[in-house]
Amino acid sequence: MDDAVILSRTEGRVGVITLNRPKQLNALNDALMDALGIALLAFDVDPAIGAIVITGNDKAFAAGADIAVMADWTYMDVFQSDFITRNWETIRRVRKPVIAAVAGFAMGGGCELALSCDIIVAAESAQFALPEIKLAVLPGAGGTQRLPRAIGKAKAMDMCLSARTLSAEEADRYGLVSRVVASDQLTTETMALAQRIAGYSLPALMAIKESVNRAWESSLTEGILFERRELHARFASADAHEGMHAFMEKRKPSFSHR
Repeated sequence: MDDAVILSRTEGRVGVITLNRPKQLNALNDALMDALGIALLAFDVDPAIGAIVITGNDKAFAAGADIAVMADWTYMDVFQSDFITRNWETIRRVRKPVIAAVAGFAMGGGCELALSCDIIVAAESAQFALPEIKLAVLPGAGGTQRLPRAIGKAKAMDMCLSARTLSAEEADRYGLVSRVVASDQLTTETMALAQRIAGYSLPALMAIKESVNRAWESSLTEGILFERRELHARFASADAHEGMHAFMEKRKPSFSHR
């Protein structure tokens, strides 16, 4: 539907979610974030889906939060509605790999949404910024927390305090994005990556995602212990035995995602 704030489809074992407010450069509002959360959770529980892609259009992944809606909100408005926590953070509950395919603007909340994904594939046209300081507010959807972890304190301070915009090349050099591709190849390259990931054992993919996220949020000792337990658990998986036997027999594994 043309008035749908997101568009959802599947291609093989990949679920694709397209942000669909082109006139507003995909500015993020409650309706869009509610719909995005519903689509993400639906793909997450679908056993036929192994990876999820979130994308926008050529002009914008998402140009930020919808300021026109927020301009007159009060403290009690945002506190009582549980702004951001209620629906923007749904993506944190997704256990399957989530890939952001970013072209054009990824500003403010759009940059934070990309940072919430597991992999960011950036078109050469992509631009990343957290310009909330221009509005006398701050990044509030994880930007001040995820950005330093991604690119380091010094560069994160620069972006947050000066509203500096990074090109795709700079974002790649700083470690903000996973890879940069030609703008006209963004969809092709992202889908090829997503299909490759989705072809692997889903329980192993989820274990890897959980382990890498644990590295961000715990000490090395705790992270190593978590990783070791996840590795040991793979030996209870049919896919692990299939993968190792297929390797020895020099054939392609046939994963049951069990």
